[in-house]
Amino acid sequence: MPSETMSLPLPPRVEPAESAPAHIARGLRARDVALLGHLVERYQTQLVRYLIYLIGRREHVEDLVQETWLRVLERGRQYDGRMRFEPWLFAIARHLALDLVRRRRVLSLDGAPQDGAADGDGSFPACLPAGGPSPFEAAARSEDAARLAASLAALEPIYREALLLRFQEEMSLLEIAGVVGAPVSTVASRIQRGLAALRARLAGEEDADGRS
Repeated sequence: MPSETMSLPLPPRVEPAESAPAHIARGLRARDVALLGHLVERYQTQLVRYLIYLIGRREHVEDLVQETWLRVLERGRQYDGRMRFEPWLFAIARHLALDLVRRRRVLSLDGAPQDGAADGDGSFPACLPAGGPSPFEAAARSEDAARLAASLAALEPIYREALLLRFQEEMSLLEIAGVVGAPVSTVASRIQRGLAALRARLAGEEDADGRS
């Protein structure tokens, strides 16, 4: 008699887990209100903080935040889920903030000083010393949060924005470039110059405290 072969059942096919950006993209395409509520709860604080640092004041921030979420709902199909949601969200908020700024002529986030220009009466170094935490990270980890916020508020808006996105929101240079609509090299330069200016301001305050 021919030997009988036992056929083993095939294991069930395991579908790859859906990434968080892909899940958000699918929900936005479906105009999932529950998903939008989750996104608001998850990112509202970050969005408010970003806009306050961006325009340097709390005025109009609430309206900008509401308008940002409306745009997210209206333009959800434009988010393809190939990048993290935060940069896409912040890019929408930035565009709305720039429109407001241009209308009110409060400040210009596009009219940055030329490369090599000084933020005060000194010049920025081409690069920062390697090693050790940046002044942003050091102050953020200390009890000097209020002092850091005041120093950041005194920076040029584009440098303040670059530092916030890089160190507070922990975005990559490529993600920041997508938010601000500038080349990665420009983003890197803004971060370097912002850190240099912040370092100088914090050091100046320490010297002033030591003399008082």
